[in-house]
Amino acid sequence: DNWAFLYAQRLALKQELPLHVCFCLVPKFLDATIRHYGFMLRGLQEVAEECAELNVPFHLLLGYAKDVLPTFVVEHGVGGLVTDFCPLRLPRQWVEDVRERLPEDVPFAQVDAHNIVPCWVASPKQEYSARTIRGKIHAQLPEFLTEFPPVIRHPYPPSCPAEPIAWEACYSSLQVDRTVKEVEWATPGTAAGLAVLQSFVAERLKSFGSHRNDPNKAALSNLSPWFHFGQVSTQRAILEVQKHRGKYKESVDAFVEEAVVRRELAENFCYYNENYDSVQGAYNWAQTTLKLHAKDKRPFLYELQELEQGTTHDPLWNAAQLQMVREGKMHGFLRMYWAKKILEWTRSPEEALRFAIYLNDRYELDGRDPNGYVGKLQDGGMGWGGCLWSICGIHDQGWAERAIFGKIRYMNYAGCKRKFDVGQFERRYAP
Repeated sequence: DNWAFLYAQRLALKQELPLHVCFCLVPKFLDATIRHYGFMLRGLQEVAEECAELNVPFHLLLGYAKDVLPTFVVEHGVGGLVTDFCPLRLPRQWVEDVRERLPEDVPFAQVDAHNIVPCWVASPKQEYSARTIRGKIHAQLPEFLTEFPPVIRHPYPPSCPAEPIAWEACYSSLQVDRTVKEVEWATPGTAAGLAVLQSFVAERLKSFGSHRNDPNKAALSNLSPWFHFGQVSTQRAILEVQKHRGKYKESVDAFVEEAVVRRELAENFCYYNENYDSVQGAYNWAQTTLKLHAKDKRPFLYELQELEQGTTHDPLWNAAQLQMVREGKMHGFLRMYWAKKILEWTRSPEEALRFAIYLNDRYELDGRDPNGYVGKLQDGGMGWGGCLWSICGIHDQGWAERAIFGKIRYMNYAGCKRKFDVGQFERRYAP
């Protein structure tokens, strides 16, 4: 279910050439820990096995793409290169670096297999809100939301097989924090991810429309880790979920809104706004209101360590933080509350954003993702109250003015109590 892979195979078949798949394993990436790398590597083991069955050699290259890929291209006489798309600056830089170092006669194509409607096709500019992008995306779904053609067993064998992969050596080559442990509940890989999708459709989809904002109810798809690492395609999830629209219209429509419209809105923002992870990326009204209230007295001030350990005065906030630390996934509704409280309890909006992104990227399996930076409350597999949506009002509107927040939407404990049984959640994730 990967349009970049399918396109590469089509090129290879047309030229009657072998097809190779390469993955460049970088030693560190933002605040990713062994929790994230373990999930990714175990998923890649499954990819390597599937590739072998398809007669496509899979190469795991250790190092940054710019250092290892051009050499590989020359040594193997590669005739063309196809890569996937990610709107974040680091992966975009990797693509640029490779482009500059490739031999001149090797064409290089990029396919947006990340989104259903490719990011640059959905809109040529930064969209203001879900309202302004929704029509553009829905108008193009008939063209792009189609069944995937199958990947076939590749008929042209490679002249040299892939080097066997020393998975243990890959683990030890990583320069990442090993104290944030891998999680038990989520088994990496496509097979496990598709099983989660099937269980969502069979058991949880019917209550997604009505209960997705209740952290005590099992109504979310929980697919975001598999989406994030490309182990399950969002498009596959939408195709499966849409089969049940006749029965669960409200749930299916809500899921499409979140997994397609909101998710692609976050990708749009990161692609067209280079300040997607800083206060400078916010709209003028939000920057102004946050500046006006930057010196307001904070009721509590916490250091990063106190937040990380979940030792604030607020038992609901602590429970949400501990859920993220233990399970690698915080409920989407609570992600908004969690980030907004960080704004309230830190010295400045800049510090709040820095702390929120650090904690999100360090503990959330789906961290370091466009939705983590800007997504609104979502599940679409994406359980994300994105940091800029929550702290800087991105894709939101101005609300009644109040201390610290200014016109940024406010959330409080009493509001959560009206929405769900807060005590039940606090007991479940007690320190």
